[in-house]
Amino acid sequence: MKLTARLLLLCSLLAVYSHSWADPVIHSVKKLNNTITQFERSAWEITLTAAYTNPYNQKQVSLDMLLVSPTGKPLLLPCYFDNGTWKARFTPQEAGIYQYTFRLTDSSAVTTTVNTRFTVQPGTGKGFLHKNDLWTFRFDNGELFRGIGENVAWESRSFEDDKWTYDYLLPSLARNGANFFRTWMCYWNLPLEWKKPHGTKRYQSSDAYFNPGAIKRMDELVDMCDSLGLYFMLSIDWHGHLMQGGGWNNSNYNQKNGGPAKDPADFFTMQAAQEQYKNKLRYIVARWGYSPSIAVWEFFNEVDNAAFTPQDSIIIPLGTIAQWHLEMSRYLKDIDPYQHLVSTSVSHRDIIGLNSIPYIDFNQKHIYKHTEKIPGIYPDYIQTYNKPYVVGEFGFRWEDQDVKYAKEANYDYKRGLWYGMFSPTPILPMSWWWEMFDNEKMTPYFRSVRMISDRMLRDGQGNFEKITVSAGTLEAYALKCGDSYYVYLLNHNDSTQTSSIRLSLPANYRLQQFSPATHSMENKTFAVADNDIRIPGFALAGKQETILIFSKDK
Repeated sequence: MKLTARLLLLCSLLAVYSHSWADPVIHSVKKLNNTITQFERSAWEITLTAAYTNPYNQKQVSLDMLLVSPTGKPLLLPCYFDNGTWKARFTPQEAGIYQYTFRLTDSSAVTTTVNTRFTVQPGTGKGFLHKNDLWTFRFDNGELFRGIGENVAWESRSFEDDKWTYDYLLPSLARNGANFFRTWMCYWNLPLEWKKPHGTKRYQSSDAYFNPGAIKRMDELVDMCDSLGLYFMLSIDWHGHLMQGGGWNNSNYNQKNGGPAKDPADFFTMQAAQEQYKNKLRYIVARWGYSPSIAVWEFFNEVDNAAFTPQDSIIIPLGTIAQWHLEMSRYLKDIDPYQHLVSTSVSHRDIIGLNSIPYIDFNQKHIYKHTEKIPGIYPDYIQTYNKPYVVGEFGFRWEDQDVKYAKEANYDYKRGLWYGMFSPTPILPMSWWWEMFDNEKMTPYFRSVRMISDRMLRDGQGNFEKITVSAGTLEAYALKCGDSYYVYLLNHNDSTQTSSIRLSLPANYRLQQFSPATHSMENKTFAVADNDIRIPGFALAGKQETILIFSKDK
């Protein structure tokens, strides 16, 4: 009897674990869409058997969808595991016939399905955003884009007003003309890799490889942005993760929590840590990469603040940070069939080598307490690196959102947007302290910025040419967009200033003056002498701005 019982137990174990030494098998593939449309999500479910204990660890198991587009472009789409089922999500960028096969890999072998095909109907969407030039991004359908918006880095924490949610803030941005925002993954917001989120009532602790609450909320965020027509930059990590006494104490990469790294410097150099990070990148691309609303993958928020102490001593070798970004950006481009834009950011200290990485599409710096310096940073950077530059954060203060500084912060909020509008950047500077600006009812100001941006793009078809303008005591910037000329005027003083405006322009033009405060336009007159336009006695109230638009008479 004892022998029989042991044999039965052994047979049972063999039935459960037989796949551990058997070749991997793909049992079935189910296409979930009857009709597949260009620029819209399609999906598959796959049943399989393979040898693994962790479906999120690609060293144990990986499932890829290998496609050939109608124009012959080979694509690799990572698939993902979800509640016992393997899934693929794909948004076709071309119409026509795609060929595809699924490839399953575990530690023992590789297997593939029979090559088959599906047909994609032409769609009306815009597709994904890509690099175009220093001023604009470009959708798959050729339409140009300039990002206008702000940071909404996280939803309200446990000690903040509960109303500050994506559900409240993002529809407000969309209603008021914004088309872009930036948000973070961290231990209190979308905590994908955090087993013990804190500082939040929204997420619960979990021993799962990826936090289920973060997955659910990220699904909801992507769906929301798809419906609102908003595009966002997803900051996958933030500097506090690698700060001793901060996020590092709770990090899944920390040896004390079962991770591979003994200190934050190891995060950038250890192969095991890099493999763990690549697992996260692979899952993010597989689950959410299908969405055109995700405009940018941003590796780090202010990675320099992890590398330096407050006294500017280096605690993580800068070369290893640049090398890590080179490796991760190359890997991300390899596994992303949509070629989303890729970026990272620093606070105020550049890291040697970071700005030159070919797989990072644009770099970022954050400007606080010096909004007046924003116009000057673009030409200096572009001259050196010849790639787009973005001010990912700016503001009057970085320390807090004390309302006693609201007047100064509102002033900076407005001029920062216009500095970006008249500078070579594809995303206008994005303000911080979104809660305060919502309370200050600043969100409707985006309507004016969007109105002028859309008109510039329409007039110039993406062409922007800086021109010279003279405005006396007023700060002034001017652009030629196609046959139209735009002049931004700002009065820094508290009292009204009267100046003479001059610029070279042919005579057959009419002038409109736009008020950003009221979103209103009115016709104006001016004098012309030898193709030199003069507007004498031009008055502008204290701390106010206006836009002059010269367009050809029809």
